Amino acid sequence: MNHQHKQSLSRRDFFKTMGTAGIATAGLAACSNENNGTNAANLTGTGEMTYRTNPTTGDRVSLLGFGMMRLPSVGGRSAREGNEEIDQEMVNQLVDYALEHGVNYFDTSPAYCRGKSEHATGIALSRHPRNSYFIATKLSNFAPSTWTREGSIAMYRNSMKELQVDYLDYLLLHGIGMGNDGMKEFEERYINNGILEFLLEERKAGRIRNLGFSYHGDIKVFDYLLSRHDYYKWDFAQIQMNYLDWKYAKEINPRNTDAEYLYNELAKRHIPVVIMEPLLGGRLSNVPDRIVAQLKQREPELSVASWAFRFAGSYPDVLTVLSGMTRMEHLQDNLRSYSPLKPLTDDEFRFLQDTATSMMQFDTIPCNDCKYCMPCPYGIDIPAVLLHYNKCLNESNIPASRQDPRYREARRAFLVGYDRSVPKLRQANHCIGCEQCNPHCPQRIDIPAEMQRIDQYVEKLKQETL
Repeated sequence: MNHQHKQSLSRRDFFKTMGTAGIATAGLAACSNENNGTNAANLTGTGEMTYRTNPTTGDRVSLLGFGMMRLPSVGGRSAREGNEEIDQEMVNQLVDYALEHGVNYFDTSPAYCRGKSEHATGIALSRHPRNSYFIATKLSNFAPSTWTREGSIAMYRNSMKELQVDYLDYLLLHGIGMGNDGMKEFEERYINNGILEFLLEERKAGRIRNLGFSYHGDIKVFDYLLSRHDYYKWDFAQIQMNYLDWKYAKEINPRNTDAEYLYNELAKRHIPVVIMEPLLGGRLSNVPDRIVAQLKQREPELSVASWAFRFAGSYPDVLTVLSGMTRMEHLQDNLRSYSPLKPLTDDEFRFLQDTATSMMQFDTIPCNDCKYCMPCPYGIDIPAVLLHYNKCLNESNIPASRQDPRYREARRAFLVGYDRSVPKLRQANHCIGCEQCNPHCPQRIDIPAEMQRIDQYVEKLKQETL
């Protein structure tokens, strides 16, 4: 299979399928008034959630999925940051509000929130009828110590214990293709130990209702899994997709694959698609000021983020779009995007592709703030360093030379912002190049090289006199 040859859904067919009044029954159908215990889909503008139907199981899934990766901590920030405990009361409130407004898909993992997401998710959801929500979790057996059959089965069973359920609606093989040798790692995690065969038997027994995988890198593994679809019969697959990655994922990072190829290969086989990173780790809600102006000129009342959610949701074979929501305002804004979905028009699709092309003029580092690189053994806050650099680049606060008319202002903004965003003991100058972080990065960033480059730039700014 040649992944360089993309078989795209034509714009004419795409918008003939999608229309402007609702989702047609192509691939994943829009729902009727029946659903999994939540508000029924209504595509006529009444403010109720849009649903898609999983053709394998008939699950009526909310187009907005709740990603439980960035749950709130007692300090108010994401529980993925620092060591603060998860704010269970706030998680309960978010889950209650989501269910009340039609969200019924909740995605977690043993790896999220320092290993505590499943427990918090289980507490929040167990307060509601089991048939009112779908739980998705992952076999996150990343550490070689968990590659054994016994270790992987123990993780799988512990997920059900933490989630307080006796079956899983959706189970994913987590982070397929993430390592440097994706195929070898896949075989060691799932084939050589017989775990994939075990999971197929669990699906047959009904303890797993839908079995799929999340893809993070090595295209050889993705193509192999699809070539074996007749045997594995994947119920769904999770990919990173947004309007920047649609055509530019490989340009952003040569080891990635454009979402256009991934989506179309899944759609050809009628495999429902779950979308992760619709905002590209927040980058598409924090775009350069001139891009904000262009988006606001077209839709003054809509948030910048809503464009990205509409893009992801407009494709007919998308089952649900995940969003990690820490605060109530995140949830409320995303609900507006999908209650109901207003599919992109042909003109809006072209506009977003032009926007993506314009954004590619900014040489940002493709960090999604997933924090898989953390903790750093030397205490560096790797995501904070990278995100500060990207923020300054987007805001034109990366002065190239003293001839830049904004040099003084931009220099100060970068240095002051750096000290405010990243404590001095956690800045890039403490990197020793141990490379322990690199194998864990889904975006294949050479993190030590970026730390060195950013540190050299910081030192250059500090040493220059005005």
